[in-house]
Amino acid sequence: MVLEFARDMQVYKTRQGVQLCADSLAVLRTLPADSVDLIVTSPPFALLRQKSYGNELQSDYVAWLGEFGDAAFRVLKPTGSFVLDLGGAYERGRPVRSLYNFRVLLDWCDRIGYRLAEEFFWYNPAKLPSPIEWVNKRKLRAKDAVNTVWWFSKTDNPKADVTKVLVPYSERMETLLKDPEKFYTPKERPSGHDIAKAFGKRNAGAIPSNLLQIPNTDSNSHYLRTCKMLGRDSHPARYPSDLPRFFINFLTDTDDLVMDIFSGSNTTGRVAEETGRHWISIESDRQFAALSAVRFMTAWDDRSIQTAVTDIEVGRVIDLDAGLSQGPATESPRPVGSVQNQLFE
Repeated sequence: MVLEFARDMQVYKTRQGVQLCADSLAVLRTLPADSVDLIVTSPPFALLRQKSYGNELQSDYVAWLGEFGDAAFRVLKPTGSFVLDLGGAYERGRPVRSLYNFRVLLDWCDRIGYRLAEEFFWYNPAKLPSPIEWVNKRKLRAKDAVNTVWWFSKTDNPKADVTKVLVPYSERMETLLKDPEKFYTPKERPSGHDIAKAFGKRNAGAIPSNLLQIPNTDSNSHYLRTCKMLGRDSHPARYPSDLPRFFINFLTDTDDLVMDIFSGSNTTGRVAEETGRHWISIESDRQFAALSAVRFMTAWDDRSIQTAVTDIEVGRVIDLDAGLSQGPATESPRPVGSVQNQLFE
């Protein structure tokens, strides 16, 4: 089977993937069943204030996001995963937390049939104190610096290899590894389990916890500098590349297919490209989708970037590896490229 995307959906492509400007639900409903290895995404949260990129009301949020969960369940492989990053929120006018992210979790597991493979928590130590009313002004609550990250799977045994995301040993563990018997002398245990021997072997690193401490500090990134140079507004909600990188490395192999259905500035697609995965990113806002191309232009000069972004904005599909535009958006649909076609043959 060869997958085709209409020309007017395509924004740009690379050797490994394609950025689309489209309705994610429509794209998910056209993809072959059991074809995607990983969806990792951060949708607009159920916040009380409306954002420039659009977000649903808390009262409608679970049903709205559930449509995407339904459509994604069909296209995931039996070994596939869906990683969903959701920020916390408060109820309107009250210092009481909204339960919307937990209601999403229950809806997806109880109604759709996902498994909760594991819950993760993304701690952003660089996050500013918020919400202003309850933290800064009245000082009734601590700042909200943790997002819930639900790792959903389609079956009980999704593809996963924690040895691909090992972390550096702690200082204490390094001391133990130098001389396990001297550093730690356990009492005799009925089971005969010797902790010093069990933990005295040096591996490639330590097993990570489900608390991911990743600062979101990209104030001087190539993406932001280039948006400023172009005089364009950058996407206001960007997550750090280390967040999707962790799950892409953990849950996929080289040449697997990764999707982001709310791609924004396309951090996920860029990381998938860097790690040798195929990718499809979908963003409904044409301006943000076009600007995300600069993530793949780190070695380009300013003039070339300006030309390419302008071409993309007027509807030309750019092959970023070849640096070529491929005609106006009004041409007839064609396959997105040999790499993507081979994924579905």
